[in-house]
Amino acid sequence: MSNHGDSTAVLLINCPDRKGLVASVSSLLYRHGANITHADQHQDHEAGLFFMRVEWVLEDFDLPTFRAEFEALAAELRMTWQLHRMRDVPRVAIFVSQHLHCLADLLHRQQAGELHCSIPLLISNHSSAEALARFYGVAFHHLPFTAATKAEAEAAQLQLLEENGVDLIVLARYMQILSPEFVARYPERIINVHHSFLPAFVGARPYHAAFQRGVKLIGATGHYVTATLDDGPIIEQDVVRISHRDQVEDLIRKGRDIEKAVLSRAVMWHLEHRILCYGNKTVVFD
Repeated sequence: MSNHGDSTAVLLINCPDRKGLVASVSSLLYRHGANITHADQHQDHEAGLFFMRVEWVLEDFDLPTFRAEFEALAAELRMTWQLHRMRDVPRVAIFVSQHLHCLADLLHRQQAGELHCSIPLLISNHSSAEALARFYGVAFHHLPFTAATKAEAEAAQLQLLEENGVDLIVLARYMQILSPEFVARYPERIINVHHSFLPAFVGARPYHAAFQRGVKLIGATGHYVTATLDDGPIIEQDVVRISHRDQVEDLIRKGRDIEKAVLSRAVMWHLEHRILCYGNKTVVFD
């Protein structure tokens, strides 16, 4: 993370790999007098792709002129790119059901300044998160629904997201499946977390099944949401060891701890513009 706080710009690039890409980008920045604070790149030789993230100080830097010149270079080199100013604060909506551990963690980290965003609203199909939302001063929207009223509820959710100018949606243990139409409105802008047991246990009571099987590792996966359930590009994963002394309650507690950590890291990296998706994979820059 740069020490310059919000006075920096970040450029993310993804393009076919060829010689001299780093030189063309850095020399253009240099010509505009950029003081580069961080640069990182990655080549996927198999896919023939190049990825880069550059961060530089914006003081005395003419961003619009640079953007116009860079656009021409990007077109010539067939680049997909994003340019962000770190002073712009992304607006995040959190969706939650009854398990509040991930939500509490995100709200606390945002208030403590760890997450570079504002959280204008919280949407839930249960009322259990209302007190927590009120404590953190976040607008709470209780939208319960049944299978018959799901489409209606989604329309209401989308309207709220639109009205609040939301940039990112975080599913903090939201136990409902979003429709493909909903997901299509926010491509690579919905982050979810779920347990990832080794070996995998599906169903409503994975911790009990894992306990019965005597697993030694449990984990969590943070990923972008796509139309295919739990199959989007993975941003972060972690595991924790389990011993024969651990009971079901211990597995659940350890699982919740790791879900919180994985989700908050995934959200933080997205907000800091460190992630590039390609195919069904991600590049996560340091």
